[in-house]
Amino acid sequence: MTIDQDVHSATLDELVELARTLAVPGERHILGLTGAPGAGKSTVADQLVTALGPELAILVPMDGFHLANEVLLALGRLDRKGAHDTFDDDGYARLISAIRGQQQNDPIVYAPRFHREIEESIGSSIPVLPTVPLVITEGNYLLMDSDAWPRACALIDEVWFLAPTTELRHERLVRRHEAYGKSPEEAAFWALGSDERNAELIDSTAGRADRVVRLR
Repeated sequence: MTIDQDVHSATLDELVELARTLAVPGERHILGLTGAPGAGKSTVADQLVTALGPELAILVPMDGFHLANEVLLALGRLDRKGAHDTFDDDGYARLISAIRGQQQNDPIVYAPRFHREIEESIGSSIPVLPTVPLVITEGNYLLMDSDAWPRACALIDEVWFLAPTTELRHERLVRRHEAYGKSPEEAAFWALGSDERNAELIDSTAGRADRVVRLR
């Protein structure tokens, strides 16, 4: 699968320094990381937040807005959980709006967190302090041009699209599915089936990114 945009090679240290320019004390900025399943979004986001430290950055993943399994079952979408219409996109947009507008003396904003161990989200799990200048958010659909996704994207200062090789991305996906209890056959089925269909849609949004990055 080819992304029709220049891919910039960068080290993690270089990305940290780019993120640091957005972490301006006394201000509020939002950095988004997106890319296909297995692109390394959550790993890179965690590394950026760790490198910058809790005084400068916090991570608020999009995955906290997975619709609950019982809701997906009622909608007939449980078998394709992870697709763009299996998320509460409006809730995510409203949270990003609240985070964007948070002032230095405002109350804490609480965000949900998705727990893969139970395949469900837990609300009010991530406290976003008003004094933290940079909020990093990551997820598959930050650059989607339908539903409520554009409302959220309009409030994000920069969105970086992570673009590892397809081979590396597939390897990561298979390992991830195996780590959460799937057999090698089941892991490969998900990585090359549902995940890959989502990847094709997500890759088509790369042209809207501020930066397309391949880590070296």
